[in-house]
This record gives sequence, structure tokens and C-alpha cells, in this order.
Amino acid sequence: MAEPWPSHSSSSRGKKKRPRSPNDDATSSQGRTENSTSLEDNLIFSDTLIALQLMRTQFPKLEKVVTQPFILQSQLYSSVKDRTQVDRDLESLKKDRVLRVFKLNTGQDDHAIMFMDDYLKQMESAVRRSTGKNKDGSEVFDWFEKYVLRSKLDVSIDHLELCSLLSHGGDARDKHITLLMNAGLLTRQLIDPNMYWFSIPSIGPILKGLSQGGRKFFHY
Repeated sequence: MAEPWPSHSSSSRGKKKRPRSPNDDATSSQGRTENSTSLEDNLIFSDTLIALQLMRTQFPKLEKVVTQPFILQSQLYSSVKDRTQVDRDLESLKKDRVLRVFKLNTGQDDHAIMFMDDYLKQMESAVRRSTGKNKDGSEVFDWFEKYVLRSKLDVSIDHLELCSLLSHGGDARDKHITLLMNAGLLTRQLIDPNMYWFSIPSIGPILKGLSQGGRKFFHY
């Protein structure tokens, strides 16, 4: 007759408790450190987002200039200590389509950060002004929002890729790209005419002030 399998209780009685090793303390300490680091990362991330939201509320109101708030990236760097973490957070927020980053045409290495909701409002206003009653080709603005903005997160795009993405909506032609440029959504690069900067419409007066040293308006 086969012997029965030993019960859990009997095997437990015969098992000696393993002595605690220094590695256990190290592992436990490492776990606490990882949790602490994760918490700190979240706090830094919150600092970045909170700083952006605060700067948005403090965006200066300028006479005869109607624009949605945007934040200078250089000002964000001066407000949050860890620049590397800020860059990581911005990449994450871009991928989540919370915001976009734009290269500013000021002759300097300037970038602007705009929350996506604000950018879409700015875009809608610019489209209304640029098209008016002429709706010929205006479908390109829907294509631009659905297929270009959602998939291209960089500050620039080349002509072939732009046409390829727009073609998901319909037959993209040169007139469509001209409409996007006239609305201020794209700016052709001077060095390479086959490349475009994504741009914020209707901020020409503000850019002029920046190029003339008007950063005091953005002193948060």
C-alpha cells in the first residue's frame, strides 16, 4: 500500500525557518527606495504640470492681440529645477496629446508650449478668419486635425509625410497645403522649402515683441 502524501502541517513542522540574511534587508531597502523614487518622479511630474497650468493662468493680456495662452519653454525650465525631468514630462504629455510644443520664429532657440484644447480653439478661430465664405478646400482642416496633429508630435514635418498623412482624409493637393499656411498652421522653413514648422496662428505681434526683447511680458 502506497504511503500517503505528507500533509502541509506535517511538512511544516519539519521545516526549519531560514535565517534572515543581509540580502533580505538590502532587497527590502531597495523596494522602499524604488517606491520612493517612483513617488518622487510623480511629484516632479506634478510640479511640471502644475507649473504649466499656473503659467497658463498668468498669460499676459495684450491690447489688440487675441490669442490662447502659451508658455515659453525657457520660462518652464527656470520654474522647475530638474530640466531633464521636464523634458521627459513634456514628451509624455505630448504623447498623451495634452499639449504641443512649437518652434518660434524669433531668430532664437525659442519654443512655445500650448495645451491642446487651447491650440484647437486657436486653430478654429484662424480657420474661420482665413476661409470666410469660401469653403473650397476647407476639408483639409479636418484632415489636418484628425490625421496630422494626432500622429505627428514633432515641431516640424516634411512635404512628403504631410501629403501622405493628409491623403488619409482625401486627395491632398498643393492648394490644401496653401490653405494650411494661409491659416497660420504651417510655416515653410527657409533653409529647406520641403520642410514645414507647425505654428500657432495669429501670434505675429507677440513674436515681434519677443524678437525685440519683449520677454518681460512673459515674466511669470
